[in-house]
Amino acid sequence: MMHKITVYIMFSCALALTGCYSFKGISIPVEVETFYIPELTLKTPNAPADIGQTFSEFLKQKFLNETKLNFDDLTPHIEFVGELTRYQVTSVAPQPGETTAFNRLAIAVRLDYTNNLDEEDKWSNTFSFYQDYNRDDNLLDIQDELIQVIFTQIGEDVFNKAFTNW
Repeated sequence: MMHKITVYIMFSCALALTGCYSFKGISIPVEVETFYIPELTLKTPNAPADIGQTFSEFLKQKFLNETKLNFDDLTPHIEFVGELTRYQVTSVAPQPGETTAFNRLAIAVRLDYTNNLDEEDKWSNTFSFYQDYNRDDNLLDIQDELIQVIFTQIGEDVFNKAFTNW
């Protein structure tokens, strides 16, 4: 009797896994094997000229490292096309005497996701995040570090939206 239960459980698990695979809480249909992310276009002034390429490469490496997907720029199964829509520095945390304690770098990315194997599986979404820094710091000196922190969070949000039905 115990042997039948074990076989049934194993069969149920195998059947459940035939439609998709799961790794680290993600779920990608087995037929999806490739992805493409072109360089983001810039739709905002004052952003570093290479920031679109930087984000695209960051997201590409995240997908390569955390999924079974392969990069394919010719016939990808899924595509992420988008633009950097905000790169903005603002003052926050006002203090007496009309000064501020912090500045904030905010970045927003709009992405269009398309699953070329399933015409109904597509979405468009804007992802944004910010990082505060001391008003006495020169943005050019810490910009790369701030961008990395922001891209890490935006990349996680994109990943969750695309691969965990977030």
